[in-house]
Amino acid sequence: MAPPATIRCCAAALTLMLYILIISPSSSAIYCDEDDCYDLLGVTQTANASEIKKAHPDKNPDPESKKLFVKIANAYEILKDEATREQYDYAIAHPEEVFYNTARYYHAYYGHKTDPRFVLVGLLLILSGFQYMNQMTRYNQAVAMVKKTPAYKNRLRALELERSGGVTNKKKSNRQMDKKVEEDLSKELELDIKGTQKPSIWELLGVRFIVLPYTIGKLLLWNGCWFWRYKVKHAPYSWEDAAYLTQRSLRVPLDAWGSIDESTKEDLVQRRLWVKSNLETYFAGLRKESKRRR
Repeated sequence: MAPPATIRCCAAALTLMLYILIISPSSSAIYCDEDDCYDLLGVTQTANASEIKKAHPDKNPDPESKKLFVKIANAYEILKDEATREQYDYAIAHPEEVFYNTARYYHAYYGHKTDPRFVLVGLLLILSGFQYMNQMTRYNQAVAMVKKTPAYKNRLRALELERSGGVTNKKKSNRQMDKKVEEDLSKELELDIKGTQKPSIWELLGVRFIVLPYTIGKLLLWNGCWFWRYKVKHAPYSWEDAAYLTQRSLRVPLDAWGSIDESTKEDLVQRRLWVKSNLETYFAGLRKESKRRR
């Protein structure tokens, strides 16, 4: 669950957008609502810092200032600081620049109050959400396309025959299948779709960022063990490590390597293709075999 501060940050962003697009009549109104900050303090726009300081509600003898204390105090906070006063004056002079003036206001008043950690968490949550939705959309589209292919329908029909003991329903045509039966059978078929995989939370940007220290530590430990075993002690490669070197030398994707049958893997590992000369000889043989078949 997202931290409360992150939720408030997202809600504030949405509120800000609605405020800018629908409610806010002018960019200077975000400072003192519909009032003029200078009028609230009873000074002119050319007033100096000393005059503004004297206009502080605590030092203003006007009894009516007690009723307007909040508004006047806000106006004082805006005008006493040179930076925010300059921003306010600019907003008065350029009311048409709504987005720019609003962004400067919220950056000045809330930017330094926001914990960067919450901002980072919120950003990771948003990016991870978009990443997951994008991957899920691509996966569902790929599944829908595969289900339209004859190969998939044949596999589905074969599975139906296997479940029914080879008995088919003659009342139905060969191309028809009960929707519920089709859904149940499709769940049993493992779809191997190249180029896309079902989204996993472990692949999301936010999760990978959280486990980054563990990943780095594991990688350093693995490299340290590899260096000690094979570079220092010159031990023979285990079958798993030899298979890894073979897969990396051939530049075969991990999922494609996993789909290769064990006998072929064994043959490739025995060739010691991580040795450059062996790899060149292997590729030369493949090219020669390709030319012969032509």
